[in-house]
Amino acid sequence: MASPLTVGNTRVKEARKLSRRSVRTERRLFLADGPKAVEGALEIPGCVVEVFATPTATHDYADLCKRAPQLTLLEDRALASLSDSVSPAGVVALCRHVDVPLSALAGGRARPTSILVICADVRDPGNAGTVIRTADAVGAVGVVLAGQSVDLYNPKTVRASVGSVFHLPIALEPDSAAAVAAAREAGYTVLAADGAGEIDLYAADLGRPTAWLFGNEAWGLPPDLAALADERVSIPIHGRAESLNLSTAAAVCLYASASAQRAAGRTP
Repeated sequence: MASPLTVGNTRVKEARKLSRRSVRTERRLFLADGPKAVEGALEIPGCVVEVFATPTATHDYADLCKRAPQLTLLEDRALASLSDSVSPAGVVALCRHVDVPLSALAGGRARPTSILVICADVRDPGNAGTVIRTADAVGAVGVVLAGQSVDLYNPKTVRASVGSVFHLPIALEPDSAAAVAAAREAGYTVLAADGAGEIDLYAADLGRPTAWLFGNEAWGLPPDLAALADERVSIPIHGRAESLNLSTAAAVCLYASASAQRAAGRTP
């Protein structure tokens, strides 16, 4: 067995450069940290270029390592330099970008069971990753990171998704209004999650193909963008909490839609 590569190795240094968004964008490569992320990446043909693992991880995650197109051993310190996790699991995949064009999500006609998620200017990578994970859990057709949203390939976004970035299509659209327009043209009813919305979530018609529009964590949706939605929907607050965290609000809305579609007999 070859000796594990060290922190100072040129290949490790090059992989470490992917911590910068500009490098990820230029090379169209990113790092997926942890067994769940690596497993998800390996399910996509051609996505994984190489898997880095510590000697211990090759035993702990033997099945994953066997599926790697190329396996490279790293010392613990070298592997930790490629991870932003407090306690690295010891396995990281070098992956090609997986985002799809907006037309791949909203270019056809919405199916009766369709739920689409549009995140406009969502800046926190943990929130973005959690929304992607929730969208995956409810069976959404995909997610659009629109406007000035956080980089899909930010290590914290990938980690927070727990592999879901590899499970459903995700589009990157710099124009939030264009994402909303594409969803409407595809037959989705666009619902803006808005604390000042005129329709209560419990009273909204959620049995239709729905595109949920979520805004920034701090200031929500700009009025001009919210106005593009078919309806603005608020989540009832029964206690004394002022509001809900973005990812929590998204989970409530997405599961409400999934439940309504199931009740309407529009799920398999």
